[in-house]
Amino acid sequence: MIGRLNHVAIAVPDLAAAAAKYRDQLGAEVHSAHDLPEHGVTVVFVMLENTKIELMTPLGDNSPIAGFLEKNPSGGIHHLCFEVPDLMSAARTLTEAGARVLGDGKPRTGAHGLPVLFLHPKDFDGTLIELEEVKPDPQPA
Repeated sequence: MIGRLNHVAIAVPDLAAAAAKYRDQLGAEVHSAHDLPEHGVTVVFVMLENTKIELMTPLGDNSPIAGFLEKNPSGGIHHLCFEVPDLMSAARTLTEAGARVLGDGKPRTGAHGLPVLFLHPKDFDGTLIELEEVKPDPQPA
């Protein structure tokens, strides 16, 4: 059901400092920061050859990752994002198997402008899972 790993999200207390480490110390391609008000975060994507790292920090007082950073003041891995070809089909299959979709179960637009859903970490060995709908590229004729 799941496709490739789209990104690993890391919550950080200082987005600029974290981005600088990946750019300056590790030599990675680091994109500009952008706000995602619907998700309550500001993100920076670090581009890798085989996936991405999403550095994120709270945006506003009601950010869902504020509590995570209170418990982990130095930051840490927040979630894994996997690609799926049909988000609602994946959600149905997972809920039928006992997994819980967070929120109201309706997809929201994620950082890449694509529909996403999150799965409860207690159902996946303590790991928050994000599913992102990515349509496969059509094969050339």
